[in-house]
Amino acid sequence: MTEPDSLPDTEHHALARGGVLRPYILLARLDRPIGWWLLFWPCAWGVALAGGVVSHFGLILWLLLGSVAMRGAGCVYNDIVDRDLDRQVARTRGRPLASGAMSLRAAWAWLVGLCLVGLVVLFQLPPLAAGIALASLLPVAAYPFMKRITWWPQAWLGIVFSWGALVGWSAVAGAVALPMLLLYAGAIAWVIGYDTLYALQDREDDALIGVRSSALRMGTKVRPGVAAFYAVALALWAAAIWAIRPQPLALLALAPMAGHLGWQLITLKPDDGGDALAKFRSNRFAGLLMFLACATVGTA
Repeated sequence: MTEPDSLPDTEHHALARGGVLRPYILLARLDRPIGWWLLFWPCAWGVALAGGVVSHFGLILWLLLGSVAMRGAGCVYNDIVDRDLDRQVARTRGRPLASGAMSLRAAWAWLVGLCLVGLVVLFQLPPLAAGIALASLLPVAAYPFMKRITWWPQAWLGIVFSWGALVGWSAVAGAVALPMLLLYAGAIAWVIGYDTLYALQDREDDALIGVRSSALRMGTKVRPGVAAFYAVALALWAAAIWAIRPQPLALLALAPMAGHLGWQLITLKPDDGGDALAKFRSNRFAGLLMFLACATVGTA
């Protein structure tokens, strides 16, 4: 069977046609940078809110590299675990392991290589931040199994994808503090919201094969459901900002982010998979808006 040049949600089709490297590129989702952007932004938020956006700019770049590598490693691990399920879903059956384009042994070797890159980044962190980063391995390892046991695998993804906020803050501040925890909790709610939008693409296939998701759980109430999680995220982020700078004017830094999340909800077409994917991807820009808010407050 001839393999397609790319998968349905590929962003960079030329990269996805990478010759002999194609299975490795697709397995680590290097053709879809949205994932590592979403993993990276909470890292950058933590650094910025702690006041390190200028003094620790080099750290931000290291965290960016770590996000690319570890997001890729997470995707490889996820596909190793889910290869049988992926064969049953239209959007994922073309993935390298599900389609047979790559061997399981090669996938494990690629996973080890990506983890070694992450290890190099780990050595750049101070001890507290490095310890916090290492603590993420257990929830990361458990994530692929969550869709089998809970209607809210998106909540577990939130725990994992928001972890960088803890790492970024602690790397700059050298301590655990309330603003860090509030920033992290808000990021979890944000992830649940945007990953519910992503899960809208697979509702029919997921229901057929018995895979659970927040999109299925919300049913016809996806829009108000996602709105509730976005509202919680904004409230927690406002509390984080207030804990650092208790001034009403400081909260205005969140206005662009709030406006963008509102736009997502107002214009969302829940039954249009393409629109849901576009709204999900727009959170790359939302992450930038939140970074600017954190940088404004952290350096003011």
